[in-house]
Amino acid sequence: MSTIHVLDPVTVGQIAAGEVIERPQSVVKELVENAVDAGASRVSVNVERGGLDLIEVIDDGGGIAPPELPVAVLRHATSKLTEASDLESVATLGFRGEGLASIAAIARVELRSRVASDGIGSRVYAHAEEVGDVEPVASPPGTHVIVRGLFENVPVRREYLKSPSAEFSRISSWLSTFALAYPHVTFALRHDGKDVWVMPSGDVRERLAMVFGREAAATLIPLDDAAARTLDGSLRGFISAPGNDRGDRRMQVLFVNGRLLRSTQLAGAWTAGYSTFAMVGRQPYGVLFLDIPPEHVDPNVHPTKSDVRLRYGTQVFDAVRHAIAATLRNHASERFRDATSVANVSLAPSSIDPSLPHVQSLFESGIVADPDDVPVRRMRVLSQLHRTFIVASDGEGLLLLDQHAAHERIAYELILARANAGAPSEPLLVPIVVELDAAKSEALERTMHVLREGGLEIEAFGERTYRITATPAGYGARPFDLQGFLDDLGDEPKQRDVRERIWASLACHSVTVAGERLEFDEMTTLVERLAVCANPMHCPHGRPTMVRFAPADIEKMFKRI
Repeated sequence: MSTIHVLDPVTVGQIAAGEVIERPQSVVKELVENAVDAGASRVSVNVERGGLDLIEVIDDGGGIAPPELPVAVLRHATSKLTEASDLESVATLGFRGEGLASIAAIARVELRSRVASDGIGSRVYAHAEEVGDVEPVASPPGTHVIVRGLFENVPVRREYLKSPSAEFSRISSWLSTFALAYPHVTFALRHDGKDVWVMPSGDVRERLAMVFGREAAATLIPLDDAAARTLDGSLRGFISAPGNDRGDRRMQVLFVNGRLLRSTQLAGAWTAGYSTFAMVGRQPYGVLFLDIPPEHVDPNVHPTKSDVRLRYGTQVFDAVRHAIAATLRNHASERFRDATSVANVSLAPSSIDPSLPHVQSLFESGIVADPDDVPVRRMRVLSQLHRTFIVASDGEGLLLLDQHAAHERIAYELILARANAGAPSEPLLVPIVVELDAAKSEALERTMHVLREGGLEIEAFGERTYRITATPAGYGARPFDLQGFLDDLGDEPKQRDVRERIWASLACHSVTVAGERLEFDEMTTLVERLAVCANPMHCPHGRPTMVRFAPADIEKMFKRI
């Protein structure tokens, strides 16, 4: 039986380094964060062979005084905390005093630094538990850290690493993403003696283009200033426009108090905010900058400081969700105005219910014409295409509307408004009787109360048989496909709010479908009613309701330009 004993310092250092330093990118992260904490305005990173042979980080920050250099590479030595109570309000990126010591445990470190008031710099060497003497050295103000031979004394860890090019790609990706939160700092990256990129201070859009791609960055929408309010804090950022999405969440970037996180705790806020704006199975992207009081954040929950805990997590979640949703609604209204040339075109209000949300503001803005006014030019419905699309024009551009998606959006917002207002349902003259199998009967029982909130009245009428006695007001004349509704509901992602899911499916199965012939007046009414929706550009499942072809688009088709 082995006896219990205290581990030697070298073993302790390598164990701790295994938690903090996972790969070359971890070294860059620790050193760059230290540089930003030191007030640097320029940070240069130079690596060789993906960081396996050499990692250099040079900054022009405040520097380290000569007597403090040997202390800086010791474990749990830090200038950012003085007592335990300081952990309750950490305002810096680093605070544990483990970064340099962990790097020195698995690599050879040379630390050079100079404070502005000194005429010459100083340096110290460190490896494992050995720390050399302080030596004078020529050095500009700031700090210069050189790391050589990463993981040479831990060969198993080297086997775990990817190729040098893959490791460098991780470094470049992390550094360019981190730079989003610090537009006042210039960042530069070199690899194997070649300049890879430089991010000058200033233009955030250029940094967004590097992280998300130039085409994707051009479609990013700034968060609405009025909507981006959090509990005792602020929220800024850029989010992708509806229709611009990706297959996973990896590009949903989050900073909390300047700290780049890989946490998924606000992933649900993205999903909820994009509800009815994003296609099922697709993920939006963008970057959020959340700044809240340090005492509301606990960063001491992960060795790499890549996650945090929020004191008021629910309130922050709601604030992020609200800001995203409000921004998307405003963007949808702007896109609709662009699509229908609102500057010169108004829609007639012949069939618009003035009690519906948003209508008054639309009258005021001119999207819906006042009956006493004569519009300069009206958007006119021309025809139905393939019994699926409505063709309209204002004489300047061509508009194609998906009749099912448009009607679905109208129905969804009407159901939502009447559910919130507690409006009565519309009784059916002849109730509809439907017989279900056991699985669908169980699914219907689970959603019955939400269906009633939305205006659909269903009652049991025997074993696994149900009778529909009333539908949402305004849709009593249309048949309701209960079987299709239950099938559709089973395919939807569970992240969406249950009421939104059910009401979206309820709207989908109670409106015009593709292949259904519409009369001219029906198509005109559909366009007019779509104009007063909160989000006229997308159906509640995220599909677009319309596409506009501007004159330039048509000229390109005919090779005129």
